[in-house]
Amino acid sequence: MYSSKKLKIAFMGTPEFSVHILDALVAAGHAVVCVYCQPSRPAGRGHKLQPSPVQKRAEELNIPVRTPKSLKRDAAARADFAALGLDAAVVAAYGLILPQEVLDAPKYGCINIHASLLPRWRGAAPIQRAILAGDTQSGVCIMKMDAGLDTGPVLRRGIVPITDTTTAPELHDALAKQGAELIVKTLDNIDTITPEPQTDDGATYAEMLTKDDGKINWTQSAIEIERQIRALTPWPGVWCLLNDQRMKVLAASIEKRSGKAGEILDRHLIVACGKDALRLEKVQPQDRKPMDGLSFMNGTHMNVGDFLA
Repeated sequence: MYSSKKLKIAFMGTPEFSVHILDALVAAGHAVVCVYCQPSRPAGRGHKLQPSPVQKRAEELNIPVRTPKSLKRDAAARADFAALGLDAAVVAAYGLILPQEVLDAPKYGCINIHASLLPRWRGAAPIQRAILAGDTQSGVCIMKMDAGLDTGPVLRRGIVPITDTTTAPELHDALAKQGAELIVKTLDNIDTITPEPQTDDGATYAEMLTKDDGKINWTQSAIEIERQIRALTPWPGVWCLLNDQRMKVLAASIEKRSGKAGEILDRHLIVACGKDALRLEKVQPQDRKPMDGLSFMNGTHMNVGDFLA
C-alpha cells in the first residue's frame, strides 16, 4: 500500500511482531530515518549476543539503528531523538518507557500500535491474555501515546475474531498484518483524524507472562487448560510434572469424560480435569522429542489410573 503522504519517521520496536510493520512503513514510501530497538541479548546455548528481529531487518534495509538501554535516564539519547526533527515516531512493542520529552518531540507525537481493543488488555501480553480469558475477539488500536500505560486517545481500530481453535501464533500474525495496514492508513489521514479518548470503563491489564503461568492446574476445567495451551505455546510453554520432571503439553482437545483431577483415563493420554477431560495430543517429556499421547504411554511406565501433577 503506497502512501500519498510522506512523513519523516522513527520506528521503535523490538520483536517479530514489529518487523511486518516496519516493512509496511518503508513500502508506503515514508522516510524511516532511524530505528530504535532494545539492545542485543544473550541467546542460544552459547549465550552469544543476538540482535532483535527488528534490528536485523533494519540493518537489511540499511536504516540506522539505535539501541539505548533507557530513554528515561539517558539525556543524550533524548537529545539525539529530538534532533531527528521527526513528523512522527511509530511504536510497536518497543519495550522501553518513553518519557514526556520524547513523546512531545515529533510533530504528530508518538503513535503506538497496540494489539488489543483498548481499554481492554492494556499492558505487555494482550495477545495471550485475550485467549486465556476466552475473549471472542481481539484487534489493533492505533493510539497517540501519553504518559499512561496504553491510555492515550485511539486514532483507528480494527477487529480480529478469536475462535475456539485460535492459537497465540495465529493471532499474533493476524494482528501484526492488521497493524501494518492500519498504521499506513492512519498516517495517510493524520491531519484529519479525530482522536477517540479512552475511558477506564472495561479496562483490564495484560500482565507480563512468566514460566510459572504455564503450570497446569488439573483442578481447572478442561476448557480453561485448553485455552492456556493455545495461549502460552510456544512461550512460556505449558507444562505439568511427571516424576518431578517437567513435561510440555503442546496440543490438546476437550473430551466429555470425568475422573479425579490429573488422572489418566485412557492410553491415548486422556487426563481428567476439574470439569471434563483433555486428550493430550502432543507432549514433550523433558530432554525428549515431541510425541503423541499414545506414543508417550507406550514409552513410559505410566498406566491408566496414574496421575499427572
